[in-house]
Amino acid sequence: MGFQNVVRWLMPREDHFYGFLEQQAQVAHRAARALAKFNDEPGSLESVRDEVSKLEHEGDDLLHGMEDALARTFVTPIDREDLQRLSRRLDDVADLLDLTGRSFVLFGVTEPTKPITALMLKLVECTQVLTEAVPRLRRHEYNEIVEAGRRVQDMEHEADILFRDAISALFRDPKIDAKVLLREKEVLEDLENAMDRCSSVARTLTNIAVKNG
Repeated sequence: MGFQNVVRWLMPREDHFYGFLEQQAQVAHRAARALAKFNDEPGSLESVRDEVSKLEHEGDDLLHGMEDALARTFVTPIDREDLQRLSRRLDDVADLLDLTGRSFVLFGVTEPTKPITALMLKLVECTQVLTEAVPRLRRHEYNEIVEAGRRVQDMEHEADILFRDAISALFRDPKIDAKVLLREKEVLEDLENAMDRCSSVARTLTNIAVKNG
């Protein structure tokens, strides 16, 4: 047993760090679901943006709470660098979902296209997996975390194919208006970036599981 592991075994642990991470994962999932409401309610653009933005602020508060707790605590249940990294990457997911909601309004997207709808639903599915995986850290279910990471990576690969096909179709359509092309491209890129951050969360979780398992 390494010196740091011995110290952790001897000292009391602050398990509330897991609570911060679990709440951040839930915020990301709720933000993805809020954004996906645009599929069913195309006329509710501003309310969708406002709901996602409110959740993003909630996520920021959780991130700040995590950082404050890390600054005050000597012994953490897992490496403090891993806790901070995972917290920041979960916050990135909420940030990018917020950016997407703002882009919908900024570019005047009146109705989601099929690729936009597909990516939004993929984000709901992906963040759901993360909300199930993050609590497994508390229970030391590392094999299950690794499996969840693989599922997220598969989803990210599927989303990447959707994204590339959608961008290719935009540029190959000779009748598409330049403004429409720009608008669709920007929104699709925002959604793809949010998926990439989900993948980063999954890789971080996997690395933590391998290190501690």
